[in-house]
Amino acid sequence: MLTLGNAFCGFAAITYAAQVGPDTQMSEMLLRTAALYIFAGMVFDALDGAVARWTNQQSEFGAQLDSLCDVVTFGVAPAFLMRQFCADSIFHTRIIWGIAALYVMCAILRLARFNTDIERDDSHSWFAGLPSPAAAAVVASFPIAMNAVRRWLDPDKANLLESARQVTGWLNTALIQSLPLVTLAIACLMVTQLRYPHVMNQLISRRRSRIQLIQIVFTVVIAFVVGEMIVLLACCWFAFAAPLRPLWQRWTPRSALRHPPTRFPPS
Repeated sequence: MLTLGNAFCGFAAITYAAQVGPDTQMSEMLLRTAALYIFAGMVFDALDGAVARWTNQQSEFGAQLDSLCDVVTFGVAPAFLMRQFCADSIFHTRIIWGIAALYVMCAILRLARFNTDIERDDSHSWFAGLPSPAAAAVVASFPIAMNAVRRWLDPDKANLLESARQVTGWLNTALIQSLPLVTLAIACLMVTQLRYPHVMNQLISRRRSRIQLIQIVFTVVIAFVVGEMIVLLACCWFAFAAPLRPLWQRWTPRSALRHPPTRFPPS
């Protein structure tokens, strides 16, 4: 039932996104609702796998059903959501359609590869390539972030400076214009061999280090301060941290060599 709940959320997301029309305010509400359904599908997907492992009821049928539902919720629904969200972007409609189609195909390839590789890592602590739910979360976080930006632009907020209005207006435009490129990037990341952590399994199975606990607390604090924008920031950080990590590791040793640790003679 949890697996089918995932598929229900994906279909609901497509249904709401399909109702987008010329009314800007109504369209933004529909897109936000569609995005929330995608995140709800992620909850069903996470609970489905966790419950199956805890009750020792994993089966080949369940694995295949899970992937079929994932194609709907994390493949087709985010692609269609992106197409509707970016209808007024600077990109030609055919380019938007092509990126959406490529995203769906990469999601299908990603899920097919996961089905064939699932038995190679019994711990399920890492993924090869960006997981399709995480990729869908990146796309879905854009309409949610736009909702936050729209609230900042509320004309009833008389104390909002004109410069602040210009910045929030620029953010609103940047969200629409950047999503096609972001979608193209995460589609490619899904079919790479980059390592991504299985967040749910690692949170459950491992003890947290002091640094990890600090990171969790810091994230919660930022979430209260920034609000819905933290969803976009967190999703993009998870997706793009893996490809950017080699660059970070490339520069970190050099800085360490410039400042070697101080050694004191034995007393």
